[in-house]
Amino acid sequence: MQKGIVKILKLVVSIVIVSMFVWFLVLSPMLTFHSNEKKIENAAKRYFELNSDKLPTGERVKTLSLSALYKEAYLDTDFYIPLSKKVCSIEKSWVKIRKENGKYVYYTYLDCGILKSSVDHDGPVIKLNGDEEVTVSIGDKYKELGVNSVIDSNDGKIKNDLVSIKSNVNTNKIGVYTVTYSAFDNLSNKGVATRTVKVVKTVKSVVKKELGEATNYVGNPDNNYVRLSNMLYRIYGINNDDNVILVSNEDVANVNHSKIEKWLEDYYYEHLNDYTKKIIVKSKFCNMTIDEANLDTTQCNSYTDKRYTYIPSIIDVNKAEGNDENFMRPSTMSWVANKKDDKDAYLTRIYFFGDQYGKRYLSYSYLDNYGVRPMFVIKGDSYIQDGDGSYINPYTFGDTKKAKGSSLLNTRFTGEYIENKGNLWRIIDTLEDGTTKVISSSTIFDSNGERLSVTSMPGASELIYNPKQKDNVAYYINNKISNNIDTSIFVNHDIKVPIYNKRIVYGEEKKTKTYNVKFSAPNIYEMFSAFPTENSGALSYSYWLINSVKGARREEALQDVGVPLNRDVGDYDYFGVRVVGYVKNSVVISSGSGTISDPYRLK
Repeated sequence: MQKGIVKILKLVVSIVIVSMFVWFLVLSPMLTFHSNEKKIENAAKRYFELNSDKLPTGERVKTLSLSALYKEAYLDTDFYIPLSKKVCSIEKSWVKIRKENGKYVYYTYLDCGILKSSVDHDGPVIKLNGDEEVTVSIGDKYKELGVNSVIDSNDGKIKNDLVSIKSNVNTNKIGVYTVTYSAFDNLSNKGVATRTVKVVKTVKSVVKKELGEATNYVGNPDNNYVRLSNMLYRIYGINNDDNVILVSNEDVANVNHSKIEKWLEDYYYEHLNDYTKKIIVKSKFCNMTIDEANLDTTQCNSYTDKRYTYIPSIIDVNKAEGNDENFMRPSTMSWVANKKDDKDAYLTRIYFFGDQYGKRYLSYSYLDNYGVRPMFVIKGDSYIQDGDGSYINPYTFGDTKKAKGSSLLNTRFTGEYIENKGNLWRIIDTLEDGTTKVISSSTIFDSNGERLSVTSMPGASELIYNPKQKDNVAYYINNKISNNIDTSIFVNHDIKVPIYNKRIVYGEEKKTKTYNVKFSAPNIYEMFSAFPTENSGALSYSYWLINSVKGARREEALQDVGVPLNRDVGDYDYFGVRVVGYVKNSVVISSGSGTISDPYRLK
């Protein structure tokens, strides 16, 4: 008997508890919500009683937002989302009125989070013809594709010609624009759709406009500069597939002609960013053998297989000749693709000195190290995001974004510039240990503006780069140069000194020696180790390099004219210093864009 009573009591208590939950969580909030709907509707009725001149006429609909009723003081209490302290939306909630069968009818919509009025409050759904994102080349006409259909859940299909279209598209200016499509249902609920229109400049359209019927630039144009992968290039021209040919604005490194293909594939290409790799088109490049009698030819009869990057040919250089100027001839001595024979290949330069003055090409041993200006082809429909093609404001593709303040330097990219305590540096690599490998953009000067320079060891039968040997160039660079550099941002790091047998040839070092140093000379085969161009903003003279030959006085250096020695060093040869260092993994950027004109500044 008692057990039965206990069960009944438990059941009653459970029912009471459930009922209380239902009341507090469901019924009470719903009753309050509907009561609030009525209060809002009554407030709207009072509004129109006092403002009868604002009643809609004909079939028009008048909308009063909850915000307006508060503003006009027809309501003075807030409505809250159930079980919270958040107020119901005063912008999304409204009362609408229209005349139906001679009487004014009110429609109230209250938006309180999970509770919303059941009245029709959604506008019609607008479907567009064509894509929601359209790309238009600058200068072309934008063709409006219009609306496919307009359908409302209550009113059904609405005529397309009732859609309002607003557009700010300006096809004469690069940018992202919006076309807005608006339509209303019978209760004046608004439906909106948008189309994004990108006005862009494709690189092929720029080149075609500039060149007309020609296929390449000639002379020394001032409007064919491109910044890509944080490096500066010149637009050479356009090929038969409407793809665009780029050539480096400067020598990146000095490499043996016999190993240029390997260096480009194994080293240089890997330092291009992902965007650049995506838009490069594998192409064939001219590499025919040319004899001395045919150095003025503009016809090629032999090509490489398809590859990502190569170097210019004599034919490329000749076709760019114009009015004693030619942007394809560098101030340094640069290889062209063509060989003279199995032992010698050709170099070009703005002008040669001495007995070679007036010549356009010279032949040298294909085992010598001379300048490399990489060349490659990019997709012609790649979009130019900014720039006017000048050296100061080159065309850019949006492939890199500048660093935000307080971001770590080791999150940045090859080719970007850093300024610190008066010295300009350029990023070679960011390494797995978090350090950032950089190279000074020019030779180092002392506080009086004098160029620092050091001689080799007079009388020594062998010159090997060795930071532990006190009378060695390497010791001077690591231990003495620090007086003219802010060393606080740098850390010691292992370097590998490549030592060759007889000649310095890319990839053929016989051994390497490892040293732990703060500063070293550049490697001749490293990014940005070649002589800076005159328009790079860097003031540079001769400087030592790290590469050495065992058993000989051959420690490589670049001369004042930007050309590698490719010979033994004399007893009293003085060369300056460009420095490679490793920046701490904790160094933070404070400002700047990473360009040569606006380098990153460090905290």
